[in-house]
Amino acid sequence: MCYSAQILADYRRFVRMFGATMSLKEFARLFFERAEGSKAKIPKAMEDAFSEPQSADEFEIKALIDKFNADQVTKLEQDLFKQRARLVDAERALQTKVTKAATESMRIATDKIAWTRGKLDDIQRTEPKARDSRIFPGHYALVMVMENGQRVIKPMRYQCRVAGTPASFDVKYPGTYNARIDNLEGFWKPLFGHSHGILVASVFYENVSKAKMDGRELAEGEKDENVVLEFKPNPAHEMLVACLWSKWTSPGQPDLLSFAAITDDPPPEIAAVGHDRCIIPIKHENIDAWLNPNPKDLASSRAILDDRDRPYYEHRLAA
Repeated sequence: MCYSAQILADYRRFVRMFGATMSLKEFARLFFERAEGSKAKIPKAMEDAFSEPQSADEFEIKALIDKFNADQVTKLEQDLFKQRARLVDAERALQTKVTKAATESMRIATDKIAWTRGKLDDIQRTEPKARDSRIFPGHYALVMVMENGQRVIKPMRYQCRVAGTPASFDVKYPGTYNARIDNLEGFWKPLFGHSHGILVASVFYENVSKAKMDGRELAEGEKDENVVLEFKPNPAHEMLVACLWSKWTSPGQPDLLSFAAITDDPPPEIAAVGHDRCIIPIKHENIDAWLNPNPKDLASSRAILDDRDRPYYEHRLAA
């Protein structure tokens, strides 16, 4: 599974690279819903792409981002005030008598103060960092699709909810951020051959058993550890990750655009360090064919997945 990925989140660069247009309506809707209280998780890099708006629509999106961030700053500053007061109370109590409750209260307040300061710093920071464009399941990313013969970029959630299913689909199938290649004509039949997309990623991350990574069996009674590995293609380049996507609608509910990355058995270098899945990057020359699937010719779509980009994936422990 693709547990996490470093993605291309700057829509301007996406547009330049692929001659695509951007669905500003979908971006505006997403940022509006978040400003009104939705729980949408949007990478900072996707917000920062609107830091210098160049059209009326972009100015509107920038205003929605600013409103959300201002509300977040207010909430965080209120939380910071409460935790500072809690810390002072705990320190005062400990001067009188050392108790478990006061010690724990001081620890919690100290941790929450540090976390809150970090969140405030991130909101106000203008210098980009790598983590700004890293996504996890449930986060939004830029996905390229085809509409009326035109490549279009849309913001989509990285966990696919198939159209026509109930909202509880997310809970019932929490792993639907990945679509196994051997189940494309089963579970994913409503989308395969119908709704194809491309995510651009330069790095991906996986949870791996430390024992498997080390190539050894666990000793009797030994507990395994989980490690996160970073996989990067060599030579380094941005991968065009094959995806399936869906537009979910329901009366009285906001529309949801969401996607899943297609995965297959891993190449030898990934299998050797203990992981059993890998994303499928397609070749650049197959972009339009992939984005224009023929539901009556699934073999052609499978051929594109088979004729994939096959870099060597170097790995290291994630920072």
